[in-house]
Amino acid sequence: MGYQSPTQRVYLNFIRSPLIEPLTLRIKSKHITHSKKQKPHFMGFNIVLFEPEIPMNTGNIGRLSLGSGSKLHLVKPFGFELDDKRVKRAGLDYWKHITLFIYESIDEFYSKNKGGNFAYFSSHGTQDYCAIDYKDDMFLIFGKESSGLPENIVTKNADSVYNIPIYSPHIRSLNLANAVSIVVYEGIRNLKSQ
Repeated sequence: MGYQSPTQRVYLNFIRSPLIEPLTLRIKSKHITHSKKQKPHFMGFNIVLFEPEIPMNTGNIGRLSLGSGSKLHLVKPFGFELDDKRVKRAGLDYWKHITLFIYESIDEFYSKNKGGNFAYFSSHGTQDYCAIDYKDDMFLIFGKESSGLPENIVTKNADSVYNIPIYSPHIRSLNLANAVSIVVYEGIRNLKSQ
């Protein structure tokens, strides 16, 4: 690799070290300085999955909830067991760090979260997900992969039901994990710009 100045050797050793937390580096006239970037305060969302059926989706959404600082709420019955290796594999070793709430039914979910700020997502929603007035700690409620949210929930909460536009006649919905990702990060973007 040729001759390296002491500054270059320090720099190369620094970027190779897996033990040092990620830092923004600034190089000024052969001296290396670093600083942590300040993150905006964000309480996270409450991601709610109504009767999820596919373990890999739930695992991926669990990982997303952790990465976005959100909590994950799962409403039974599930189409799999939570200890299914496919859930764990999709969530990798992060699963143990997820803030997870499990409910036996949608009625139990509502009784334990009275007064929550709810937004529902369905292909039958008439409002675009970008029109949501996102708030910290908001409940983002998604239906099961095969049939979405029950019709009675969509009808009863019509003013709070949103959709993600689809621009092809060949599909009726997006993958659940993708849909949750789109909504959560649009919410974070929206809150950061306020």
